Formats: sequence, C-alpha cells, structure tokens
Amino acid sequence: MGAPLDSLTRSSPNAVADVETVAALARAAAAIARLDGASAGHPLTPALLHRARLDAVRRMAAVDGYLIDPWHLAALVEGLRPRRFDGARNLAEAGGVFEAGRAALALHRWLVAPDFDEEGEVRAATAALREGPSTGVALLDAAAGAWRWLDRGGARPPLRAALVRHWVKTGTIRAPLPLTGAAALRADAEPHAGGWTAAFLDALAGEAADTQQTLLDLERAWFAARRAVTGRRRHSRAPGAVDLLAAAPLLSATTLAAALGVSIKSALDILDALVRDDVAVEVTGRAARRLFGLRGLAPLAAAVRPPRRPEPGRGRGWPRAVPVEVELTTPPPMAPLTPVERRAFDYSDLTGAMDELDAALRRARRALDAIARGEPDAAGAGGPTCPPEQWDDDEAPGP
Repeated sequence: MGAPLDSLTRSSPNAVADVETVAALARAAAAIARLDGASAGHPLTPALLHRARLDAVRRMAAVDGYLIDPWHLAALVEGLRPRRFDGARNLAEAGGVFEAGRAALALHRWLVAPDFDEEGEVRAATAALREGPSTGVALLDAAAGAWRWLDRGGARPPLRAALVRHWVKTGTIRAPLPLTGAAALRADAEPHAGGWTAAFLDALAGEAADTQQTLLDLERAWFAARRAVTGRRRHSRAPGAVDLLAAAPLLSATTLAAALGVSIKSALDILDALVRDDVAVEVTGRAARRLFGLRGLAPLAAAVRPPRRPEPGRGRGWPRAVPVEVELTTPPPMAPLTPVERRAFDYSDLTGAMDELDAALRRARRALDAIARGEPDAAGAGGPTCPPEQWDDDEAPGP
C-alpha cells in the first residue's frame, strides 16, 4: 500500500486535502478491519445484517430528504398504521412519517432484492466503481469510482447497493454489511473530489464503528436473554422468540406467530411471559398492535413508554397530571463475549427467524406502496377515502 499512499502525500496544490485523505483512509481501513474481524463467522451476523440494513436505509432516506425515527420505521415494518405517532405534532407530520418509511423500505429493496430494471442500474454502478486507473487500495478506488458516478449524474440508490457488493467482491469485508458512506452522498456534499474522498472515507469509518457497536450490544443482550430462558421445558418456544427479538428492533405477535408456527394468541402469551421475566419490554400501549423489544438494547431506553391500562380503584375522568422527571442515560459499551460464552447456546433457530423477518419487510413494503396508490391494505387501512395521515391504530391488524 506504500506506493499509492506516497502518491497522495507528494507536494501538490492539494497537499492539505491529500493529507486529510490519508488520515481518513487510515481511520476507515482500521474501522472496517475491526468490524470484519468481529462479524466474520459470528453466529449473530444474520441478525446484525437485518438491523444494520434497517439503520442504513434510514440514514440513506434522511440524506434523500426523508427523516424517520428508527423506532417509527421498525413499527411500520411490523404493521403499525397509526393515526398519529408519538411526538407527531399534527396529522401532516404523521403523514410525513409514512412517506419517509415508504422511501426507506424502497431503499431496502435496492440493497437486498432489486427488480429487473434496478438490477441493471446496480450493475452499471458496480462497473463504474471499477473504471479508471487503480491505486491498488480498494477504498480509494471505490471512492474515485463513486465520485465519477455521481459527477456524471448517476443516482444514489444503485450506487449504495453497488458499494455493498464491491466491498465483498474486493475482500474489503466478508459480510455484505451496508457500508455506503451515506453522509457523504448528500446533495450539498463537498464539490471537489479531494475533499469529498476524505468525507466519504470518514463516513465509512463512522458507519463501521456504529455497526460494530450494534453487534456488541446485540450479542450481550441476546446472551442475557437466552440465559434467562435456559432450563425451560424441551419444547419451549421462548428461545425462538428471543432470537426474533434479537434480530428485529420491534416485534409483534403476528410476526412471532408466523415464525414459530403458533397462533397469535399463543405468541402474545409468549411475549407477555418474556416481559414478566424482564427479558423483553413492551414499547407500545396500543391494544390493536402491541410491539415488543429485547431488554438491554440501549436505544430502547428512550422509546419505552408503559402501556395505558385501567387503574384499579380510580374513578371516571382524566387522572390528575403529575409531572415526572425521568433522566434517560445510555449504558456504557459492553465487552464482547468470549468464545466459550458464544458456544454455550444453539443458534440454529436464527436462520428460520430471519426468513420470517425478511417476509415481514416485503409485506410492509407492498402494503405501504398499495396505500400510497390509494388502495386499502390487507387490514383495510388507507384507500381513496382515507389518506395515510388519517389512519387510526384500530385500522392495524390485531394484536
């Protein structure tokens, strides 16, 4: 790698930019190498891919002008069709969440299952990444190819998908984790190739570091949850439910029932039992679509709200407002598991769990697209007389 780096540091009018590029390259290479070492062959990599892709498309959508909270996106995937999300100040804002979620799920399709025309664009972008003289450094070559693609008016979605494939093909990373440098693909990005390359590499470094931390958090939370359900009867469905909770940011009884092959009522009983055992938390208080998450994952601390349930002995009318100050703190990063700890559990149920989560994503994407066209989804939400900003919780499939 010495010769290509030497060419970057020679005296030139862009010497400052070149030094910044070398520093950014070192940061990106180190961060991606750490992520590759942590994720390659890891039994939870399928779950990490699911979570990382959802987070990546949320970032991509934000760059394209569609802002959505990660928990709102997870709720849309799980079939929640709310009239007004928590925090939405008006119906138009709730409709904006719908549009942002739809845009994010469309970007997810580009990453995992592009249609025929999209696949052609992805292949064209992949070819662009290989054009031009090679420096012998995959990250620099990809940055140069991405710049050429954008400079001649290429679209961002196929480029992002092409980058994910390019990293695997060049051996930069073994798992197809969505490292796309999304922050550098803004419309107002650095207009000069030298400065943009450094920004792109820094964006990759940040994404790699975030993804590695997600894996560490996921590993510890999954390990604690699996340990909590150890010792149950041989045919208990709790371990399978824990696997799904680890893979999905939010989980409904409907998705769990489909994955485990049980009734929705039985799935809800399993989730309620996990909540009682402090393995899971309920993050919504809606009767129509209750959503659950795995306890111990840091972002849940800011999203959990206890469900509104009747209070025994309280009379009719609104309860007296009592201001409560809650200080939310983020737990410190947790140490990775040892190889001995990783071998303590059976990961075989995880593959089947991921198949059902992928199916849930496809169903959500089709439902949102149908509603956008003015057609009601399977639950009757949307349609020509009911725009998305007027959905109500009761229009969602139950429970």
